[in-house]
Amino acid sequence: MKSHYQFTAQIERDKSTGLYVGIVPNLPGAYTQAESLDELQKNLKEVVELCVEKLSEDELNNLEEFIGFQQISIAV
Repeated sequence: MKSHYQFTAQIERDKSTGLYVGIVPNLPGAYTQAESLDELQKNLKEVVELCVEKLSEDELNNLEEFIGFQQISIAV
């Protein structure tokens, strides 16, 4: 029986290359880039699957819990 895992990715755009960059903060080694958001989604799914396959069940059960992002505004 397959287990189901859900991860949240942080997505940014690299200003120098114009590429989208995706990072899964609580999954070590899970990052990729692509020219479009659709391609990035496909790449992220693939890299997450590869990273999860390398982890033991114990490591999977002990991944840090990703809570979310919080915006901070300052005036300088």
